[in-house]
Formats: sequence, structure tokens, C-alpha cells
Amino acid sequence: MTTEGVVPVELDVTNPSHVQAVAAQCSDVDLLVNNAGISGGPTLTDDSLDVARRVFDTNVLGPLAMSKALAPVLGANGGGAIVNVLSVLAWFTMPDVGIYSASKAAGWQLTNALRLDLHSQGTQVVGLYVGLMDTDMTAGRDMPKSSPDDVAEQTLAGLEAGLHEVLADDSSRMVRAALSSEVTALYPSLT
Repeated sequence: MTTEGVVPVELDVTNPSHVQAVAAQCSDVDLLVNNAGISGGPTLTDDSLDVARRVFDTNVLGPLAMSKALAPVLGANGGGAIVNVLSVLAWFTMPDVGIYSASKAAGWQLTNALRLDLHSQGTQVVGLYVGLMDTDMTAGRDMPKSSPDDVAEQTLAGLEAGLHEVLADDSSRMVRAALSSEVTALYPSLT
């Protein structure tokens, strides 16, 4: 599939030479969408430290590397915007996704830090939060999923409206609202 005016580039966000090459090649960028992500499992397995390193390299350090590399380009092009695709799991976790959730929580704070760091150059930084979206990562999960097209439309509308966060589904809105409650509001089994 090709789209007029879009040039595909090779990119592994964990490879510094790829990140620098993309920044050098894409001097006209005014929107960066940090969407790279891999899943991670429970926190206390035999391989959890190795899994956590891979997940954090991709889900946290990858968006940081891309944002750092492209921030000067965005600034030179009038400010532009960065969208960090996060998850409701930035605010809530379950035993089988603890490492993934931890990486998305770190991504939440990275998004906040980038928003503050890039405000003076006019770069809008948006955190996108969604529960399950119909992607390769969620294939095989028999649960309601958001449409990627619907999430993209909401994200573009959020950018247009100048939002800092886009809560793309009911689960994200519910969990975000519960953050000011006691921990047991999100984890009733702890009572």
C-alpha cells in the first residue's frame, strides 16, 4: 500500500543508527507518532529482567530516542506535535502484563516530561490512551476492541483541539477517573 507524499523508512527504535538516519532523512516532519511497542509478561518469572529490558528499550527508550532526535526538526518546522501511543495499562495492571504496564507507566511520565521540555518550542505532546485496540498485539484476545481507524480519528481531533491527552475508549476514561481514588477502587481484590 502506498500513500501519495509518504515515504517509508526503515526504523528499529532500539537501534541508534536507525533513529539518527530517520531524523536526518525526514527534515519535513511535523508530526511524530511513537507507536512502537512490544508486550511483556509477569514481573516475577525466571526471565522477567531480560523481558523488562527488551520491553523498556522499545516502549520507553525508543520513544525517548525518537523524540530527542526529531525535536529539533519539529521545532524548525514550527513546533509540530508528538503523539505517544500508551495504554490504559499505564494506570492499571494485571498479573500477566506487569512488565508491559510498568513500561507504559514510564511512558506516561516520559510524555509528561517531553510536554514540559518541548512546550517552549511550540511542540504539542499528546498521550494517547486506549484499552484493547484491534492490532497484531491483541490478536487472539476474544474481547471488545477499539477500531484503529476510530482511535486515529480521535487522536487527530485531539491534536486539532490542543489536548494533552486523548482517552480513546470507555476503559481509559474510567481508569483515568479512578486514579484519585483509593488503590482498592482499581484493585478490589486487595480489600
